[in-house]
Amino acid sequence: MQTHEPSSASSDVQAWYLVGIDDTDNLQSRGTGFRARCLGERIATAGLGRVHGISRHQLLVSPEIPYTSHNSSACLRVESNASAQAPLIELCRNFLLSDSAPGSDAGLCVAAPEQAAETVRRFGRRAQQEVLHRDEAVELAEKGNIHLEGLTGDHGGMIGALAAVGLRAAGEDGRFVWVSGIREHAGGRFSLEELLQVTGVERVETMDGRLIDDMSEMVDLGPWPRPIVRGGRAVLLVEEHNDDEICNWRVVDRAVIKQY
Repeated sequence: MQTHEPSSASSDVQAWYLVGIDDTDNLQSRGTGFRARCLGERIATAGLGRVHGISRHQLLVSPEIPYTSHNSSACLRVESNASAQAPLIELCRNFLLSDSAPGSDAGLCVAAPEQAAETVRRFGRRAQQEVLHRDEAVELAEKGNIHLEGLTGDHGGMIGALAAVGLRAAGEDGRFVWVSGIREHAGGRFSLEELLQVTGVERVETMDGRLIDDMSEMVDLGPWPRPIVRGGRAVLLVEEHNDDEICNWRVVDRAVIKQY
C-alpha cells in the first residue's frame, strides 16, 4: 500500500479518523481484511489521508449472529485534514457499495478518536461477548454524532463497524492486518533500529510486555509477522532465539498471534 500524504491547503487542520467496516464478504470472496487493505490503498491514492495501520477485531461467534467465517471487523486509522471528512466518507461509501461481495451486509463507521467515548468502547467489548442489535448501534452513533450507515444487504454490518471503532479507540484489542512495510519484509532479519525504520511497527515486546529497546538487537520476522494492538500502538511480539548466532529474537508463532 502506498502512503501518500493528504493533500490540503496549508491552513487546513490535521485530523484523525477511525474507519470501521464489517461484513463485506461472502463464502466465495476474499475477507473483510483484504477489502480493508484495498480501501486503505484507495484512500491514499485519492490523497485523502495517510493510513496508520489497519486492525482486525474478533467479535462474538454465535449461531444467533449471521457471519461469513470468523465474524471479524476491521478498522483503519487515517491521518487526514479536517476538511476531508465528507470526501473520505463518500469514498469509503462508494468503495463498499462497489466492492463488497454479493450477499454481504456491509456497514461503515467513521469517527474521530475523541468521538469514540467510553460508551462506544464498551459497545465494542460487548460485541465480543453478547448478541447486540442494530438499533442500539444506531442510537449510540446518533448520540455521539458518529457517522454510521449500512450499505448492502440488511445493514447488519453497522454493528461490527461501530464495534471496530470502539475497540481500536480503546487500543488494547486485535492484531494488524496491515502496517507499512511489514508484509514486504516478511522472512527478513533486521536490527531493531532498521525494523522500526522500514516498517510501521512502533514497539517490539515479549509476550509478558518486556520492551526490547537495544537498537542493535537482531529480529527474525519469520513468514507471518503481524503486530498486535497494545497500548494503542503496533507492537510486534517476539521470543528469545537462543539457537541462532545472528538473531537474538524471532516473531512468535502464527498460532499465538492469531489469538489476538
